[in-house]
Amino acid sequence: MRDKNTLTPSPSPSGRGEQEAVYRDSASKVMVQIARDLRKRETSAEKMMWQALRGRRLHNLKFRRQHPIANTTYVADFLCYKARLVIELDGGVHLSQEDDDLLRQDIIEDNGYHVLRFTNEAVFQQLQHVLVTIVSIAIERIEKLESPSP
Repeated sequence: MRDKNTLTPSPSPSGRGEQEAVYRDSASKVMVQIARDLRKRETSAEKMMWQALRGRRLHNLKFRRQHPIANTTYVADFLCYKARLVIELDGGVHLSQEDDDLLRQDIIEDNGYHVLRFTNEAVFQQLQHVLVTIVSIAIERIEKLESPSP
């Protein structure tokens, strides 16, 4: 029989629960500070993408922006934890760091995420196509993650 005076954790009213705790425990304070700084310095492409993703605007999917990825030293531009999906936006600087980007992507994917990369130009010129691609991949991944293994 359970003691009435024992406190048991309950989900927070904001909807942040166990998933949030996993990230807080896994991300170092340094990575959290880096993510906060990146949020303050977002690019115009990131601002445009965030307007489309925030507040569950895209197919009711919850995205976080500039979020540390647990067990890595990386911060995702956008992350949908439920789909284990990372969205990266690449500006001109990424043309000179393709090898570094591939290494980063490999490490992130080794941690169970799928990385989608879009250029800033695609966000500016073909936002609807970018969003349709994100929804399609997110739904596919959620279905795969939620289905029992044979």
